[in-house]
Amino acid sequence: MEKSIQAIKEEFLLAKEEEIADIIIKYQEDTRTGVKSLIDRYQKKQKAIEAEKIRIYEMTSFERKYGEYSYICGIDEVGRGPLAGPVMAAAVILPKNCDILYINDSKQLSEKMREKLYDEIMEKALYVGVGSVPPGKIDEINILQATYEAMRQAIGNLGMTPDILLNDAVTIPKVAIKQVPIIKGDAKSVSIAAASIVAKVTRDRIMTAYDKLFPAYGFASNKGYGSAEHIETLKKYGPTLLHRRSFIKNFL
Repeated sequence: MEKSIQAIKEEFLLAKEEEIADIIIKYQEDTRTGVKSLIDRYQKKQKAIEAEKIRIYEMTSFERKYGEYSYICGIDEVGRGPLAGPVMAAAVILPKNCDILYINDSKQLSEKMREKLYDEIMEKALYVGVGSVPPGKIDEINILQATYEAMRQAIGNLGMTPDILLNDAVTIPKVAIKQVPIIKGDAKSVSIAAASIVAKVTRDRIMTAYDKLFPAYGFASNKGYGSAEHIETLKKYGPTLLHRRSFIKNFL
């Protein structure tokens, strides 16, 4: 008895990724329009996944280059530019041959995708460390030094000492571990991209929580960056404890 199109659709839906190709072969001689449409859709999906696997493999070029090291740590920061909130950094050590698809520079991802990837990274990473420097300290030591401090904290919070650091563009002072600065590293290294996602999601969640304390400033939407509405509110009500005084002088 010929299987119904709905039953074939459910077979595709319930199948694991590695089973899809066999199901396509199984029904490729079926002449019904609905089945042909299903096969076409899943063939396109398979091609997209294969293309993504190739992209991810290319993003492991630095991890493969330094493959003799057991623990390769990617480091990135977020929050250098905002008028309010902390600057944060994350350090992430992924397992060898990590299979997390769609990892990319956090700025290239939607909020929904960042959240999804954050959960997968936290589940699969060997070690994750996060560092944070508050606004008052940023004003005291300047944003560059605060960024370095957040990165050192992130390394210290890993719970182990990595063998090598892959950094997004910078060389971190006062760190004895071998470092490899990579320009636009968050788009070229899965380890750095993973760190950028962890740092971004962590900071965004913090700023969203602060929005409940200071609702007028729109921190849930602007995350402390200088949107027109944020600047207007700042001029109207003045700064909060979250604002970086050295960043807002021109607005007050």
